Amino acid sequence: MKQKYRKKPPLSGLTALAVATVLGSCTGAYAQSSGPDTNVAQRGHYLAIAADCAACHTAPGSTQPFAGGYGIASPLGSIYSTNITPSKEHGIGNYTEKEFAHALREGIRRDGAHLYPAMPYTSYTKLTDDDVHALYVYFMSAVKPVESTPQKTALPFPYNIRASMGIWNAFFLDDTRFKPDPSKSAEINRGQYLSYALAHCDTCHTPRNAMMAEKSGSPLAGASLSSWYAPNITSDPVSGIGGWSSEDLFRYLKTGDVPGKAQAGGPMAEAIEHSFQSLDDADIRAMVAYIKQVPAISDNKDTAPRESYGKASGREAVYRALPANRLSRGEYLFSGECAACHRPTGQGSPDGYYPQLFHNTAVGAPIADNLITTILMGVRREVNGHTTYMPGFGPGSYVDTLSDQDIADISNYVEQNFGNPNVKVSPDDVKLIRSGGPKPLIAQLGAFTVPAMIVAVVLLTLAIFFFIRLSRKTKA
Repeated sequence: MKQKYRKKPPLSGLTALAVATVLGSCTGAYAQSSGPDTNVAQRGHYLAIAADCAACHTAPGSTQPFAGGYGIASPLGSIYSTNITPSKEHGIGNYTEKEFAHALREGIRRDGAHLYPAMPYTSYTKLTDDDVHALYVYFMSAVKPVESTPQKTALPFPYNIRASMGIWNAFFLDDTRFKPDPSKSAEINRGQYLSYALAHCDTCHTPRNAMMAEKSGSPLAGASLSSWYAPNITSDPVSGIGGWSSEDLFRYLKTGDVPGKAQAGGPMAEAIEHSFQSLDDADIRAMVAYIKQVPAISDNKDTAPRESYGKASGREAVYRALPANRLSRGEYLFSGECAACHRPTGQGSPDGYYPQLFHNTAVGAPIADNLITTILMGVRREVNGHTTYMPGFGPGSYVDTLSDQDIADISNYVEQNFGNPNVKVSPDDVKLIRSGGPKPLIAQLGAFTVPAMIVAVVLLTLAIFFFIRLSRKTKA
């Protein structure tokens, strides 16, 4: 896992000049905007970066920003992002600002069809009117239209019935705007707005209930995210990141690499690559200030911080002295697949190009999801023009394709020698991660999902009806 980066001069703020500098770095991707809305469009571009729109609405390897086609993994199946360029035939070129806001905040398209909450309208609903306007001006005046239709989402029945999202929204969408907390500082309020309304950290890091809605009572307490696991980022010093310094968090959000603590992979790497690294330092520090004071939520199963586990082993010279048949299967596989980069001691390379395996959150976590997923899928992120890359060992790997048993054996060796020794990995665990991770109840119900939601609505309606009647009789 390569981890070098070069320091990049930060943007100078939320000024038009700063955003114009960012716009100028994307030569050819955006149309020229001019006239009275230029500054608004430039601010809208900065907001689009903060909201990480490009990460999901640009297909991997595509040179056409916002043309859609990115497959977002979900327990229900892949959800493909749409074309949000101002193309009138294939994109959002015919949207009025009101229709744009309707889609952004309520998840309802111009044609009345419901969006799936893979598009985080449950967070964007907190956006201010001014920011929605700036985003609209940006997409309509500064983004080049792309005349192509991406692959359409085709979830299995009954999830393909988009109208059912209306029932889901009635139960779970809190369609209210962000309101600053007068008891908090301006920096913390700004950080909360950035973290929730724009960066939508809650959509990944907040656990979800059986119907895949966020548990409002456990904000940022950690959640499964397909094959990955978005960890607890509350201020708890053991279960969360309360033991991280503000500089640790700032560096992580800017680079994805904090030696001796963590390296970003998967969706977090995408957020850093497409969003956080380009944000103004003051905005990142505001997010840090907010996250540092999020009320602690503890998991009683945790006995030590994730990054505290493990130490270097003394195996550097042993492999040269022992025959293969004297090694356990996990150690034998580790020596052939991992040790060349991470070293037999687990210390990584001296310059940090390959990270150490001990004092590493992926290895010290109470569950091995991120370790398994990293081995299967690898890691890729680009920060400041430098690519961090680790090959995956899943199907089609150009290095080696490992079986579920292989990955379980390597994971157990790594956990026992460098990470959390309480974690045990079975081939079934790897199989589950390979299949897309744990499935919530709504995914397990399958064809019964929509009828169950209808029954729930009917029962709720009846309960309200009888409650009103009872109240009237009591008053009489």
